[in-house]
Amino acid sequence: MIGHLEGQVHAVGEDTAILSVGGVGYEVSATPRLLGRLAPGETASLSIETLVAETFIRLVAFENEAERRTFRLLQSVQGVGAKAALSILHVLTPSQLMDAVAMGDKTAVARAQGVGPKLAGRVVTELKGKTVGLLGADDFRPTAEGLKTEMGSSPTAPEGVRADTLSALMNLGYDEAAARRALATIPATPDETVETLLTAALKGIGGQG
Repeated sequence: MIGHLEGQVHAVGEDTAILSVGGVGYEVSATPRLLGRLAPGETASLSIETLVAETFIRLVAFENEAERRTFRLLQSVQGVGAKAALSILHVLTPSQLMDAVAMGDKTAVARAQGVGPKLAGRVVTELKGKTVGLLGADDFRPTAEGLKTEMGSSPTAPEGVRADTLSALMNLGYDEAAARRALATIPATPDETVETLLTAALKGIGGQG
């Protein structure tokens, strides 16, 4: 099974891209968000999930391992296949999905194309308690040289900092849902650290009581 590919982007289409690795062109499916960040001629390092069925072998590309693990986790939910999982990952990053699950926010999940309120509700219900340890600081690395910043976005600190802060809060004995709610209220800044987030989150949790 192929789990990772690194090479030059040969072409980018509406639903797929072709990555040239050692003279071999691998066609990979990906979310529109990721495809929009790839450009022919650039070097990309992608996590890969290999889907095997009786009639096809399909490679699905992700920006990092956290997305790939989330893709697998989503498909553990009854009724969520590869297409729906990709659709959800197009509108929610892994950390945003975990926040939605922790807060029972099915509306956020239902923003994904082809995912109705009933299926979105099942996602937040069935994934409750399954997302701990899903993210790591090394999971959030650039996909390709010269990645384009999304329209209207501003630079923020790596999401791994927030994952580390969440872990620290849970090690202190705080409930995951309460910790996520506190973190979600803290505005993101480029220079945030575990220490600054932890201090702000502890104040937030104290205010929840």
